[in-house]
Amino acid sequence: MSSTRRPGVTTVCGAFLLALAGAVPGLLFAKDILSVAIPANAHVQRYGSGWECNPGYRKAKEACAAVRVPANAYPTDTSYGTGWECSRGYQEVDKACISIKVPPNAYLDASGDRWKCDRGYRRIDKTCVAITVPANGYLTESSYGSDWQCDRGHRAVGEACVAITVPANGYLTESSYRSGWECDRGFRAVDQACIAVEVPEHAHLDYSGNDWQCDHPYRKQQHRCAVP
Repeated sequence: MSSTRRPGVTTVCGAFLLALAGAVPGLLFAKDILSVAIPANAHVQRYGSGWECNPGYRKAKEACAAVRVPANAYPTDTSYGTGWECSRGYQEVDKACISIKVPPNAYLDASGDRWKCDRGYRRIDKTCVAITVPANGYLTESSYGSDWQCDRGHRAVGEACVAITVPANGYLTESSYRSGWECDRGFRAVDQACIAVEVPEHAHLDYSGNDWQCDHPYRKQQHRCAVP
């Protein structure tokens, strides 16, 4: 006599086995959690296994100890460092928050844990000293080198701005090369003067404008151009 298979039995059994297989890891994970002793002021980690301390507490061996936040500080609720930071205007010294002494003509910077001098002052030790800008000079925003620069047409000599003497056939430049001036095209600098470039026959001024080169196919021979 042939056996008969009732419709749907196989499908129901398969679904049950799949559901059971999916639930087993969760059951095992729950068993692992229950087997771990969670101390006071702690909770089960959201990801992974084990536990972690509540905000305001730090792990100390197998317990959670309260973070002691000193005066003029606030808790950070981080798992690293001290667990607190000093308030704006204070800095950490020996696990305490000490008020930052801002000298006259200074201000707290954006970080709130250090100070900078006002514009027109430079830091010397723990004070801000006024910058002496010479005549024909102006303040700069530079954080290095001099705090001032000379106006156009002047150059720094010590603590003063001296007018630049531009020779005939010369012009001012922004460069400090040759004391702030260069010669016009067709002239070359000799000492503090601009001397005309003598261009020989079969030659022309070069790209720089302060020397010459021979026309093709001539070649330079001392101070003239000759056929090779």
